[in-house]
Amino acid sequence: MTELFDILMQASFWAAVLRIASPLIFATMGELICERAGVLNLGIEGIMVIGAFTGWIAVYAGLGLWPGVGVALLAGMAFGALHATLTVPFGLSQHVVGLGITLLATATASFAYRLALPEVTSPPRIEPFAPLHIPGLSDLPWLGEALFSQTALTWAGFGLAGMVAFVLYRTPLGLALRAAGENPQAVAAQGLSVTGLRMGAVIVGSGLMAVGGAFLTMSAFSSFFFEMVNGRGWICIALVVFGAWRPGKALLGALLFAGFDALQIRMQQTPLGQVVPYQVFLMVPYLLSILALILMSRRAEIPAALMTPFNRGER
Repeated sequence: MTELFDILMQASFWAAVLRIASPLIFATMGELICERAGVLNLGIEGIMVIGAFTGWIAVYAGLGLWPGVGVALLAGMAFGALHATLTVPFGLSQHVVGLGITLLATATASFAYRLALPEVTSPPRIEPFAPLHIPGLSDLPWLGEALFSQTALTWAGFGLAGMVAFVLYRTPLGLALRAAGENPQAVAAQGLSVTGLRMGAVIVGSGLMAVGGAFLTMSAFSSFFFEMVNGRGWICIALVVFGAWRPGKALLGALLFAGFDALQIRMQQTPLGQVVPYQVFLMVPYLLSILALILMSRRAEIPAALMTPFNRGER
């Protein structure tokens, strides 16, 4: 318990929590937008991979960091457009299409990597986003290192969560998106296009997922390797359920998982880590997340029309 308390009192621990949560926030908000409109996007894992690759290779080729983020965003939107076309107007299985998108995006990233860098044995490194220095705040004892030593992408992620919440609950567009996932027939009766709303949500949401992947290469690791996403996409799908399809709760879920992950890394370096196999520590964030998911999902209200294809005139 003393070692646990010492870890929780370290400013570097809380800085790591925010850093680990950042890609989860982008991808979770993207998935939440899709599901709020009635579409389950299981392509999230592959879209994060293609976002990580395209953002990294764009910067490596000479673009700036923010243009690289834009390239990742466009790549995610392109795969989102494919997903949306197959699932919304054509009404194909969202499960099958999503898994297909994950395989296609991952394979595309692998092929493009081998094509662009055929002779490279280890991934080249780029100059990533540097932590923002906020005058007066970054220099504060403990608090400055814990909260104000993040990159611009981390702050963009938290701003995105607030923006998604505002749009969904304070704008006519958000009302229409939520209605498309709850009662699409009512949306159509108002003269709005359910197909357009759902396709737009999937395309925009997929772009945000790709930015989450780009965070890994452009703000966390400064390089690209295929195992870097490492199941984060599937975790984000669970976080949407954990958050009961609400941006604020989903944000808290991302921070909670990041806290568990940062904690298990540090626990491996304690005397307990010399006795317990490291695989046990790796399991802890997922086990605790599953437990939290079970407790929270029992009270969650799933969007009524989620995964239900819309055909005008049908009841």
